[in-house]
Amino acid sequence: MQISDPKAIRALAHPLRLDLLELLATIGPATAARCGRVLGSSQANCSFHLRQLAKYGFVEDAGPGRDRRERQWRVPDRRPALRIAAGGDAVVTRQLQRVVVERETQAILDHIDRGGGDEQAWDHKAGMVTAVAVLSADEAAELKERWKALLEPYTTRTTSGSHQLEPGQRHVRYFMAATPMPDFDSRDDDDESDD
Repeated sequence: MQISDPKAIRALAHPLRLDLLELLATIGPATAARCGRVLGSSQANCSFHLRQLAKYGFVEDAGPGRDRRERQWRVPDRRPALRIAAGGDAVVTRQLQRVVVERETQAILDHIDRGGGDEQAWDHKAGMVTAVAVLSADEAAELKERWKALLEPYTTRTTSGSHQLEPGQRHVRYFMAATPMPDFDSRDDDDESDD
């Protein structure tokens, strides 16, 4: 889904809304009450944010829940790929990017803080990878595409709607960010004088 409307972009710039989108894409249709239980938020809060997401087409009504009293919500596309159209509002785009990075950073910190328990099975198997690489912009784009292709068979399990978790399997978040460092070679050589 390509987004160009600044109001729609702004509608996404809320951590709970991103959590709701991710949850619905992962577990399929769910009521606001179920979303609230999973995300540790109130049903009313989830319901409000789901209605806001629906206003811009990010989620839709999936019919009544099991008890026929509550509405279920779903993402229209089980593999939501949201892209901000080129030339969009730069301030709003940066705001959304900041929320995404802060949300992913918080998820990483929460994982570190949880530690122990059943998480030990994942120690040294999942986790972080950091590196400094020398790449051109085109090579960075190629690496990004290769990284997405590597994850593809695993993300397809989540979005197929028919995959049941097998023993030992969990939903695992991945976050890749390539952040070019300053161009060290373009700095004035005068800064290194011994005077």
